[in-house]
Amino acid sequence: LCTQLVELGAEVVGLDVRRPTYDLADFVELDLADPASIEHAADVVGGQVDSLFNVAGVSSGIGDPLLVVTINFLGTRMFTEALLPRIGSSVVCVSSLAAANYREHLPQVAGLLATGSMAQGVAWCHDHPDALADGGYRLSKEAIIGYTVSTAVSLGARGIRINCTGPGVTETPILDQLRTAYGQDYLDTIPKPLGRVSDPAEQAAVLAFLGSRAAGYITGQVIWVDGGNLAARQAADFEKG
Repeated sequence: LCTQLVELGAEVVGLDVRRPTYDLADFVELDLADPASIEHAADVVGGQVDSLFNVAGVSSGIGDPLLVVTINFLGTRMFTEALLPRIGSSVVCVSSLAAANYREHLPQVAGLLATGSMAQGVAWCHDHPDALADGGYRLSKEAIIGYTVSTAVSLGARGIRINCTGPGVTETPILDQLRTAYGQDYLDTIPKPLGRVSDPAEQAAVLAFLGSRAAGYITGQVIWVDGGNLAARQAADFEKG
């Protein structure tokens, strides 16, 4: 994504736990599991921010459900909220195909969304261990969708669009985590109508689009970049019906 944005003429400030190997306009160290790091990074990023892209995340393969939810949602939300006063155009987040059934879990997601801080979110997770019983990843990505939808109207009044993508299986280091935790068979059983996993550049292109003027009238949406996975599920439903 950073490479594509730079090629399009953007001035990109990277935020991550490790400095990337490619050149950026600036880099700020950020640990989404650490409130102090989040506050520091938000203060250091200077000036107006046209678009914020929330891409960082970890899978349930790390074996720490609370940390998964903290990084993927609570920390992401905290950093976004801290930066909102300086965002001029759009917020783009990354959910997941794992969150495709988010409507079935609305009570859980709504409870997490109702928390007002990282500390409150962590406390909610401690009080609702069943919500994290499958590793926390699904819940964290459902919360990203919930945050996108629930803030679209209020942000729209400020001229800010917010959207998210729902990637299918994509060849990133997260796949290595999943292979180690669950085995290759786990990944092979996920339907892929296009016959392959996604390349990261394909996911990045959609993120870049959502952050651009070309998507100027799109907000509060989930764009499923899943290679037809959901279409296959819906086609089966139509055949049954």
